[in-house]
Amino acid sequence: MRWRRWPCRGAVAAGGRHARERQSPAWRWAIRGATVLVVLSIGAAVTQSQPRQRPGIGIAATIRAQPSARTPLSIAVGPEDALPRNAYLRIRGLPQTVALTEGHAIAPGVWAVPLSVLPALAAIVPTGAEGTSEIVVDLLSLDGKVLAESKTTLIIAASPAAPPPSGSAAMAGPAAAPPNTPDHEQALRFYHRGQDVLERGDVDAARRFFERAADMGLPQGAMALATTYDPNELAKLKVVGLKGNIAAARKWYDRAAELGATEASERLRRLNAR
Repeated sequence: MRWRRWPCRGAVAAGGRHARERQSPAWRWAIRGATVLVVLSIGAAVTQSQPRQRPGIGIAATIRAQPSARTPLSIAVGPEDALPRNAYLRIRGLPQTVALTEGHAIAPGVWAVPLSVLPALAAIVPTGAEGTSEIVVDLLSLDGKVLAESKTTLIIAASPAAPPPSGSAAMAGPAAAPPNTPDHEQALRFYHRGQDVLERGDVDAARRFFERAADMGLPQGAMALATTYDPNELAKLKVVGLKGNIAAARKWYDRAAELGATEASERLRRLNAR
């Protein structure tokens, strides 16, 4: 007769305990993993439920300017963490006689302005300009998407009539072309054409267009031409190998001042301090 050995109850209990001990690390890791997933899911749900900040533009509802003066535009954009990289402003509706101190013209009455120069941004209003214009300010991403829009009204008050020139002042050169005349429109076309070719790095061609605009009495043309000779301003043009000409810059800044460009005197001061 064969005897069959049965394990004792204590041995079975011990074996079960050892098996559970061998299995417990795996169960612990499974529980921990499930807990982490739950926490991450909750965090993602909370993040998605929070509204994302959208950028905005702050500008006064009305901006009043005087002819022959520089008027700060005081535009604010924010919040900073909501602004995409390389975003910029497009300012539309400016009178064609008005230029900005920063940025560049991309079409008649339309300027592109980097956000980094907003604290110094001002409108240059020439002599003889007057009227009311609705200005549209767009915040654009680098791919041209409109992120925000704001509007303001630019009011340029009429300047009092100046006494007729006498002496040497009467021989200084042609007067500024009155706004909305064929000569003025032609001068603006020369000026904007100069801006276009300057953006492409053709300084010689730009100077010819700016000089024609200045000869027709456009202050922006004289200022732009002086800038292409001014050693203090050439670094901003990012044109390699171009040298300044202080005498030419001084000549055209003087002409710009005669035509009503108030910022010309400050440029001359910096130029004479070299």
